[in-house]
Amino acid sequence: MSSLRPPQSLVARLKPETGDAVLHYELMQEQAYSLGRAGAKVEAALAALRDHPGGDGRAELVKAAADAVWGFLVQREVMGLRDRAAIISHYGIPREVLVRIGAR
Repeated sequence: MSSLRPPQSLVARLKPETGDAVLHYELMQEQAYSLGRAGAKVEAALAALRDHPGGDGRAELVKAAADAVWGFLVQREVMGLRDRAAIISHYGIPREVLVRIGAR
């Protein structure tokens, strides 16, 4: 009877990770979590803006949405994710918000 052993390509993955690899994984995990929180802020700010079509308080909502979008875009750029058009389309960011952050 022969023994069963994993393919060599899997053996390398099963070796104990180095401290550097663990730190890198944790940093990437925190980046993803932080980016998710920033995206949630964008969604909430844009929802508040959509729910308030005009009148008193609209300017503050536009400013809040612009701040959330700007922070999200900067965070993405720091991570090397530079496709603003996809984000603008995905979240449906209105022109009045984009003008406030200088996006084109």
